[in-house]
Amino acid sequence: MAATPKKKRTAGRILAVGAGLATVGALVAALPAGASGTKGGGDERGHGHGYGRYVDVQLLSFNDLHGNLEPPTGSAGRVTHTNEDGTTKTIDAGGVEYLATHLREARKGNRYSVTAAAGDMIGASPLVSGLFHDEPTVEALNRLKLDVSSVGNHEFDEGARELARMQNGGCHPTAGCFEEGKRFKGARFPYLAANVTNEKTGRPILDPYFIWERDGVKVGFIGVTLEGTAGIVSAEGIKGLKFGDEIETINKYTKVLERKGVKSIVALLHEGGSPASGSYNYNCDSPGPGDGISGPIVDIAKKVSPQVDALVTGHTHQAYACTVPDPSGKPRTVTSAASFGKLYTDTTLTYDRRSKDIVRTAVSSANHVVTRDVAKAEDMTRLIDRWKTLAAPIASRPVGYISGDVDNPADAPEKPLGNLIADAQLEGMAPADKGGAQLALMNPGGVRAPLVHKASGAEGDGVVTYGEAYTVQPFTNMMTAVDLTGAQLVTALQQQVSGPNQAAPKILQVSKGFTYTLDMTKTGADRIVVSSVKLNGEVIDPSKTYRVAMNEFLAGGGDGFAVLKEHKNKLVGASDLDLFTAYLTAHSSASAPLAPPATGRITVVK
Repeated sequence: MAATPKKKRTAGRILAVGAGLATVGALVAALPAGASGTKGGGDERGHGHGYGRYVDVQLLSFNDLHGNLEPPTGSAGRVTHTNEDGTTKTIDAGGVEYLATHLREARKGNRYSVTAAAGDMIGASPLVSGLFHDEPTVEALNRLKLDVSSVGNHEFDEGARELARMQNGGCHPTAGCFEEGKRFKGARFPYLAANVTNEKTGRPILDPYFIWERDGVKVGFIGVTLEGTAGIVSAEGIKGLKFGDEIETINKYTKVLERKGVKSIVALLHEGGSPASGSYNYNCDSPGPGDGISGPIVDIAKKVSPQVDALVTGHTHQAYACTVPDPSGKPRTVTSAASFGKLYTDTTLTYDRRSKDIVRTAVSSANHVVTRDVAKAEDMTRLIDRWKTLAAPIASRPVGYISGDVDNPADAPEKPLGNLIADAQLEGMAPADKGGAQLALMNPGGVRAPLVHKASGAEGDGVVTYGEAYTVQPFTNMMTAVDLTGAQLVTALQQQVSGPNQAAPKILQVSKGFTYTLDMTKTGADRIVVSSVKLNGEVIDPSKTYRVAMNEFLAGGGDGFAVLKEHKNKLVGASDLDLFTAYLTAHSSASAPLAPPATGRITVVK
């Protein structure tokens, strides 16, 4: 079992946004109560007991759950496995009923077991959690006996004040308590945010680190989110907050922990990389340590203090268990468990009682599939059923019909579901009194799941329920119609593949009639063939003004699209979810279901 505290463990300090930043309330930080520990002789290992010099500490970790309590559907609920002969197969995975069973089984026989997460546990969640401001997910994480988590960018989706409520508990300020006679108790695990500070005081808004202890064995955890969080969340909710450099912050608190006598250190970092293969069991240490992975995490891992023994990462929704060299050239484990609870990582940290440090040469990590061929955890089933019953009157309402799966493939620049959403936004914002939009742009990260033809419940195949539509568009972003010049439109397209988006392009989904060519044989902004950018067959005029529909997130320059902040004459409309469901209702029926939109708006040259 993981070390269990005698009292609820919470962060020692959380700040929230109000009139400036104010302390919500000091919280009591209670560490796990551990025995003094008796030292044994020789080099005997301690697994089920605590008497050898060397103790194997089991670190179970996962990331980017995003409130997926039920098994995610379609491609979002599958992982790819590469067989020994090089062929691949897909495995249905995920769902907290199964995740709980797998974690509980993995802990058996491991006295020294700690469970940690690397952010985005909540936010962009399906309706059964999102409708209740993610209280169900926090309750599930408590039952999973999560010991500690870093924050991710999505923990800030509803702002710092709501994040404080997730930690402290209490009923929602406007929605109130969701269950009669029950008050939300908050997270029993500490959220860590070492690099998220109050701009005025410079102090972290959450505890920067957490020390796990059992029988005298101590492991320190430092939690950070990506420095670029401010650019990918709503600006309103994070006023007065600063997101600092990940490397500097981890190195700073590594020294703090060392001064406290804690030499075994794990960084929980909500930033990640991209392996060369999409298979969860791909060997990313071939031909050499870390050679098979790229992205921001590689540079970070190479600069984080060698005193940090392991990095648990996230954000990119990728699966990897690599050894990236630290600044001294020594391999160090860097892991990520994909997303949505489809995988968990099992890392063995061999702890030396004499040095109080991890024997790095003995560290091993592997990702494991959360398969659905095990018994469901009954307590999780009861939890889900309870919240689904509350959500049912809203979630089960039909809003449309589809003739087949409307996919959202992660590796495709243009996605059928992205096209559908962009078309819905254009139609909703095109009337003169709604904004007069001529085209629509949709950020790909805001499309969270595919629309699956197979029924998820009793609604019947092809029926799209409100709950399923909510899972696709869970942010409830307000839509806007704005003026942009043709030159600004072209710049926006160039910003998809340059600047902060050059390493990992963010290709906007576009409405019908807006077309262009993306030349991937070139680099940076040159990938956009300017002469190919057209609206309804006419080349975009740089000096002409166009009315463009987009959500508030994009209009605020989110996802690195700084030029979109230069818009004029903004008109705010309905929410993206409302426009999406209205479009489905208007364009489909049981006898005439909507066909998945064709692609071809973006011509890709490879």
